[in-house]
Amino acid sequence: MNEIDIDKIVELLKKAKQQKSEFVGLMDSFNDPYLVLIACILSLRTNDKTTYPATLRMLKLGKTPKDFANCDVKKLEEAIYPVGFYANKAKQIVELSKILVEKYNSQVPKSIEELCKFNGVGRKTANLTISRGFNEPAICVDVHVHRIFNRIGYVKTKNPEETEFALREKLPIKYWIDINTLIVTHGQNICKPIKPKCEECPIKDYCKKLI
Repeated sequence: MNEIDIDKIVELLKKAKQQKSEFVGLMDSFNDPYLVLIACILSLRTNDKTTYPATLRMLKLGKTPKDFANCDVKKLEEAIYPVGFYANKAKQIVELSKILVEKYNSQVPKSIEELCKFNGVGRKTANLTISRGFNEPAICVDVHVHRIFNRIGYVKTKNPEETEFALREKLPIKYWIDINTLIVTHGQNICKPIKPKCEECPIKDYCKKLI
């Protein structure tokens, strides 16, 4: 087994050109932190196949904080069903949008700490909003990023939040914005939680799981 070379790992994952889910592709196409924020809220505890069409239905109702601040919660519930906790998420999005309009001049704050003050927004969502919405360095750690970086032995952590702070210390900042898409796509296609396709893995030579 080779030593863990993060530059080589990123290079190999980029060369592999694995198929993104439609939802990941949609998120990558957003240039608006608000759209990233509300779509990420929808995705929590919901698979991408369900989240993708729900996001498209949601975007037919509006695309700005003002649109959703004035949106009927029940109408939004119907649009995003059957994402997990759809009723709570609809309420969160409307309330969040009202706060943005009333207190932030409809502008999403460019601060993880400020974003985490909103109901339903944790560090994963806040980091993705910063990295994808503002194109600023931030490390979004979901279950795929946590699992894979531990599986290959790049970090040794107990939960996603620990992984985020470990990666902040170790991962070169030039990879912060793109690492989530790369690792999530790899996790969905190859390095699955159960029965990973190790024989097909482009970074198997760098994985501690295969020692």
